[in-house]
Amino acid sequence: MIKAIFQIALREWQRILTRPDHCLVLLVLPPLLFFFYAYIYDRQQAEDLPVAIWDEDRTAVSRQITFLLEQTASIHITESVGSQDELESLMQQQKIIGAIHFPKGMERDIKSRHPVKVPIYTNAASLVPGKLINKDATTVLITAASGVNLQKFMKTGMPAGKAMSLIMPVNLTVYPMYNPTYNYQHYLVPGLITVALQMMIIMVAVLMINMEWKEGTMDALRLMAGNHAGVIITGKTLAHLSVGWVNFVLVAGIIFPFFSLQHPGTNWQLFVLFNLLTLACTGIGLMISVIATDVMLALDAGLFYTSPAFVFSGFTFPRWAMPWFDQYYASLMPYTPFLDAFFKVYFMELPLRYAMPEITKLLLFIGCTFFVSVLFLQVKLNRYAATARI
Repeated sequence: MIKAIFQIALREWQRILTRPDHCLVLLVLPPLLFFFYAYIYDRQQAEDLPVAIWDEDRTAVSRQITFLLEQTASIHITESVGSQDELESLMQQQKIIGAIHFPKGMERDIKSRHPVKVPIYTNAASLVPGKLINKDATTVLITAASGVNLQKFMKTGMPAGKAMSLIMPVNLTVYPMYNPTYNYQHYLVPGLITVALQMMIIMVAVLMINMEWKEGTMDALRLMAGNHAGVIITGKTLAHLSVGWVNFVLVAGIIFPFFSLQHPGTNWQLFVLFNLLTLACTGIGLMISVIATDVMLALDAGLFYTSPAFVFSGFTFPRWAMPWFDQYYASLMPYTPFLDAFFKVYFMELPLRYAMPEITKLLLFIGCTFFVSVLFLQVKLNRYAATARI
């Protein structure tokens, strides 16, 4: 039986290398696609974003704040406007992503400690750049206003420490964790690579069994396996799992180091998770391939199943904020627990034991899908063998 498994695995490798569709999807597209994803975000961070200033105050304070805004990483002052209509027109033309309005009397109100409203306009369609502009602008405005009052108090002879405690009684410090610089490449590329890998594995796996029936090669495969569905499934899975190892070496050994995305000490944990994802996706593809004899139907089912994985996984929007039926659909995809575990071991650099709930879910995916695949295939093999004897 062991010999038959390895023979089938070798046969499946030959099919992968000689069939253009298999070879293209599993071996040619991954390096091209993964490098392409990484190069898209090679700039890594959103910097020098075009921002307009609407200055109705026209004082030394407004000019000083404008200077400080220009010194931030995200803000680059490119326009000066005189009205909200002009501001909105520039934003609609995509010449600016944000704008800051200094109202009349701003300096006077700051010095007299009256409330000052400084509107910050951002293009919320560009979510992350808008948040960066808002964060840096807010920091500068608070700091500048505090500085004006600090100078005012110190001119009266008040010690600097006491003056600072009056201006800012609460010292707030924010520590962004796991992606403190809002690095697009560091955050998005690993997610895009893994979701693409899931789609490619499933789209090939849905052809593994039904193509054998369609091309008339199942009888030879059945005889090689001694009419055991488990041997066929195991041999084919072993071949596709080894393809997953090739792609893991590509990702963890070449792409991550080349683009400085690696986290030291996480390779073993990632290898375990990649194997579980590969097996879970292969199991789902095999199950579809065994049940859906029609190849086009199997491909449609695989495409329908894998397409929304990135959206429903919680990578870009929290799952708990989704409607219950979307959360339920997300739980039916192996990419969801994989992504949760991936965040823990890759971004947070936690030991693998912290990902045991997600690993358990992936093992349930693997166990259920392979059990169904073997069961259905064995029934079909038995019927075929009975027909052949007749």
